[in-house]
Amino acid sequence: MVGDMAVNRLGFGAMRITGDGIWGPPSDPEAARAVLRRAVELGVNFIDTADAYGPNVSEQLIYEALSPYPRGLVIATKGGLTRPGPNQWVPDGSPAHLRAACEESLRRLHLERIDLYQLHAPDSKVPFEDSIGELVRLRQQGKIRHIGVSNVTLAQFKQAHALVPVVSVQNRYNLSDRSSEDVLQYCAAARVAFLPWGPLGGRASPRLAPWESAAERIANAHSVSSAQVALAWLLGHSPALLPIPGTSSIAHLEDNVAAAGLQLSPAELQQLQQLS
Repeated sequence: MVGDMAVNRLGFGAMRITGDGIWGPPSDPEAARAVLRRAVELGVNFIDTADAYGPNVSEQLIYEALSPYPRGLVIATKGGLTRPGPNQWVPDGSPAHLRAACEESLRRLHLERIDLYQLHAPDSKVPFEDSIGELVRLRQQGKIRHIGVSNVTLAQFKQAHALVPVVSVQNRYNLSDRSSEDVLQYCAAARVAFLPWGPLGGRASPRLAPWESAAERIANAHSVSSAQVALAWLLGHSPALLPIPGTSSIAHLEDNVAAAGLQLSPAELQQLQQLS
């Protein structure tokens, strides 16, 4: 559950369907739209995007590919980061920017109300309560159904949650990066969804890290990919986790979604839990 919205526990992150550096349109827009359509065909009913992806490109592709939206599809988007160039992300949590960003997202997605609108990142130049306060006003005006936060500390999450019911937190979390474990545990206790971005992690060096070696051994035992093992671990680790793996490839999409059917044994889950 995300707030009062029932969604399947594997969503789709729509950042990678844009151009290199998350900048500009993809080299093959129709292929990107095909990935989105295939995700829905496979039962994905939660799609996460942001105005910063492209910028604006991801939201436009979602509308082009999926409109009219099927019943039950939840589209979550974010505001609060600006994009001066490829791979550049600059926070702007000012109330004026967030209002304009939300209204532009509504226009691009052709929605009257966004089911889940998330503050993309805190802005050190703007009081956090001012950023959250503007989202509260947008919610009161019917432009947002639910509010989420992203890239926050536990203290920031608690601060936001004291101002308004926050239904989701989106922080980096995976087998190799569990720095937000305290946030995850708080979310689980509060029944708040935790959307781990970067759920498949990344390899920092040519040598396999311990968790990667273990994931590969478990994957070989099940005749699946190590990506499926990483996602299955997340699903088994906490009921609060709603992974949103992203890709621009239908083959990778299908492999990721298949992780929902992979059951790791308690021993396998524990083995991965102990490694980082």
